[in-house]
Amino acid sequence: MTTLGELAKTLELELRGDPTRSIAGLAALELATKDDLSFVSEKKHLSKASDTNAGALILHPDWVDAWSGCALLSDAPYVAFARATRIFDNHPPCSGQIHEQAAVADSALLGTDVTIDAGACVEANAVLGDRVWIGAGAYIGHGASIGADTVIKPGAVICHAVKIGQRCAIHPNATIGADGFGYAPSAEGWVKIEQLATVLIGDDVEIGSSSTVDRGALEDTVVEDGVIIDNLVQIGHGVRVGRQTVIVSQVGVSGSTKIGARCVIAGQAGLAGHLEIVDDVHIGGQGRVASSVTEAGHYSSGTPIQPLRSWLRSASRFTQLDQMAKRIAELEKATGLDQQEDGKA
Repeated sequence: MTTLGELAKTLELELRGDPTRSIAGLAALELATKDDLSFVSEKKHLSKASDTNAGALILHPDWVDAWSGCALLSDAPYVAFARATRIFDNHPPCSGQIHEQAAVADSALLGTDVTIDAGACVEANAVLGDRVWIGAGAYIGHGASIGADTVIKPGAVICHAVKIGQRCAIHPNATIGADGFGYAPSAEGWVKIEQLATVLIGDDVEIGSSSTVDRGALEDTVVEDGVIIDNLVQIGHGVRVGRQTVIVSQVGVSGSTKIGARCVIAGQAGLAGHLEIVDDVHIGGQGRVASSVTEAGHYSSGTPIQPLRSWLRSASRFTQLDQMAKRIAELEKATGLDQQEDGKA
């Protein structure tokens, strides 16, 4: 339990109302009680404030007249809410101990206050920085290096020679540093290309559950500082992801593609290999990226949802596009429109 005054001081926000009011937690507007802090992130949601039972709201100063209760005022309410979640974080604390059922090689180098939970395995010559937490059943390969305050959650696999920076979070069942998909065709069948490079993860990176970042064949796969990767994402070998880029669930990035800084790659987008995506590019959901993107901006290629009957008609017509284009060309030729267009050109 904390008070609004304490929250205002910690979050460095202006307080309107009673600083001694107790706040037990955070809640959505619709679910909040008098003991909860809630928030309004966009003006279009302001009308919901009249129906909430929240004890206090995080609001933009320009909206304060729409709410008569206690408030914490922020020019960026959603960011303030994000910071407030850290205050009310309910994750269990680390133990600072090495569990008796963990397997740690004698040559592994451990910093101070390292936690290694039951069933975890830390192989030879691995290096764990101060306050690193290795969750239950996680695997840290030979010669891997993990920076201070990084959390490797249960079941994650960090393969040999992978390097992970400070304050990172690798979520359950993610795999960092498995072999990239490299095979050479021959008369006798596919010949595996050994993946001789590794994966380099910067500081403050978060990688979601069951995502994979493959090691490179000859060039390291690099994920720069501040990158966020959602669940079920595939990052191919030799890819470089620029700083503070966000990659959303079920995205696939093929080998050797370079993604710039501050990009957003939305859900189920697919990027072909050996492309270059410049800084500040936003690729919409299900975007199919087959060529390099050389200018910042928003790009989309997914097909929006339609009622089934309409979609069936559209799908049927799609198969007729080539035939329709030929008919249009013939009509233009017969009416002379093609010559008029050539004249304009």
